[in-house]
Amino acid sequence: MKPNRLQSSQSPYLLQHAQNPVDWHPWGPEALRKAEVENKPMIVSIGYSACHWCHVMEHESFEDQVTADLMNEHFVCIKIDREERPDLDNIYMDAVQAMGLQGGWPLNVFLMPNQKPFYGGTYFPNPQWKNLLTNIADAFEKHEDQLAESAEGFGNSLNRSETEKYGIAAGAQELDPDELAEVIAKLSAQFDPEWGGMNRIPKFPMPAIWAFVLDYALLAKDKELQEKVFFTLRKMGMGGIYDQLRGGFARYSVDGEWFAPHFEKMGYDNGQLLELFSKAYQISQEPFFLEKVSETVAWIEIEMIQEEGGFHSAQDADSEGVEGKFYTWTYAELAEILPDDMPWFSKLYNLKPDGNWEDEVNILFQTKSYAAIATEFGMSELEFISKLNEVKAKLIQVRNQRIFPGKDDKILSGWNGLISAGLFQAYLATGEKRMLDLALGNLDFLKTKLCIDGVLHRSYKNGEAYTPGFLEDYAQVIRASLMGFEASGDSKWLNFAQQLTDFCLDEFYDKSDGFFFFNNPKAEKLIANKKELFDNVIPASNSVMARNLHRLSLVTYENKYQEIASKMLGGMKELILKDPGFLCNWANLFLESLIPTAEIAIVGKGAKEKALALQKGYLPNTLITFSEEVTKTAPILSGKTPDSSGNALIYVCFDHACQRPVSLIADAISQLPYLA
Repeated sequence: MKPNRLQSSQSPYLLQHAQNPVDWHPWGPEALRKAEVENKPMIVSIGYSACHWCHVMEHESFEDQVTADLMNEHFVCIKIDREERPDLDNIYMDAVQAMGLQGGWPLNVFLMPNQKPFYGGTYFPNPQWKNLLTNIADAFEKHEDQLAESAEGFGNSLNRSETEKYGIAAGAQELDPDELAEVIAKLSAQFDPEWGGMNRIPKFPMPAIWAFVLDYALLAKDKELQEKVFFTLRKMGMGGIYDQLRGGFARYSVDGEWFAPHFEKMGYDNGQLLELFSKAYQISQEPFFLEKVSETVAWIEIEMIQEEGGFHSAQDADSEGVEGKFYTWTYAELAEILPDDMPWFSKLYNLKPDGNWEDEVNILFQTKSYAAIATEFGMSELEFISKLNEVKAKLIQVRNQRIFPGKDDKILSGWNGLISAGLFQAYLATGEKRMLDLALGNLDFLKTKLCIDGVLHRSYKNGEAYTPGFLEDYAQVIRASLMGFEASGDSKWLNFAQQLTDFCLDEFYDKSDGFFFFNNPKAEKLIANKKELFDNVIPASNSVMARNLHRLSLVTYENKYQEIASKMLGGMKELILKDPGFLCNWANLFLESLIPTAEIAIVGKGAKEKALALQKGYLPNTLITFSEEVTKTAPILSGKTPDSSGNALIYVCFDHACQRPVSLIADAISQLPYLA
């Protein structure tokens, strides 16, 4: 088969389609011009490499010569990797939903030659797809004017700003603790009391929800609410959604019990869940949470790192064309490898001789605690865990002989920021320096390889950075850099965060409504410039940016950052109160603004040791900086001095006004505020 125009792409997803008989083009001026010159409608097909149904549609339709001939004759065909171009994915996903159709991937959208959409959908079985192609080609030939009119309407709808659509006006607002209590009550009503998580099927982890609820529970000293978060994390960590042998989480489970996932593992989920499980361990010191942290870091280290210090994007669900084949086991196979351990191992992971899932295979799915199984089989818990670790190592060895799932080995700066943030939190929780080194090495890599002439790039592969970054990339890398400054004390990470923030204010900020565009409107002309406001599986880039601005103002004493963050929160407040489920990262900013964030500066001999001791137990709504000597590297540290012997003092400050400096950790903690 002769390769098409995708053969020179970097994206593994586009390269998967490079041998299709469809004459695919990558998105770019050549394809857009061709549609205009030849007056042909476009098919824009959007997916990503770990997407199961994308592979199915490729096999059924895009590898089929008859279907390809139809597509090539009547359309200009464009393939987009949604992970490389989330801006285009946002635009055309919005368009399909405006048509009253279900969104998802693969996303297939039909455009007029001027890029305006007139029809779309997700996965189409081959007969339906061929029928649709024929009908649309016929309609374009006979009724082009009607399609153009329809596309004009959708084009106008796309150009309506999000702030106008939701009636948002940035501005200061009064913040009331009762309102936050109401938000928590609304969220709690949606919790699943039996399996944890939100009471929905399919079940997505949604880390931003649990991060907010956990912070609220700690600041409200609400042990019952805190336990609900831990319950969810335990159920997730015991589920089939978690890779019980190697670590790392799949995107979601198709059921309500965390049992059967689509087995793809994404960098963005794992970065956020690593951060969340690290916090849970910091608070509870529960070995189960530590196990998930350690195993997930090991997965990142062993399977996801690139030699220059970047992290790959994702692992596919499929291997050898079968979903989950790499991760599942037949009972007979396990019995042969573990003849003596099968009684307790079967009980631990709910294994069945004829399989606990489809095609007579077993997903490792834990429903009872280690302690309960250990007791049942007459072992101490320590003895049981030691045996379990030996068995896991044995099974990993066997599994590693299998054909691995495909890997999306491009590096995305925003997702790397999320993984780095998780690693920084894991370092604070465990004190393991290798986790700090991984995170700092990643920031170094992003700074040197993906930041070119002050412009952060989205993607990197084969030694090349490409596609200028989106707000998601800047926001997540800024956040990780601020965490890097807190964890290492190295002011270059504060400077990097500030440099990227100032770039965003110059290039992405829309003064007309006080929010940031997702795409840089100056970088490329698109049919619409979108703003991302709702927190989803990944928090909204605007909410991450608002929280970054809040924290940056506390370190730099530059009030302009705080003013913008406060106005953004003011604009979102009514929406947060109305429907908090998709606004939890915003709700966290509400919490941080309601209770003043503690600005903690530690200066003098032993400052690093004191900072680590404070950071080891998770303290929400605090910002902890340190220096072993008097310094002016950051305004938060300026003017702070050690005691008369040069030993470190801890300054706890609010709105740049400091409490009495203390030398003991317990005294510093006693100065922290809580929800009344």
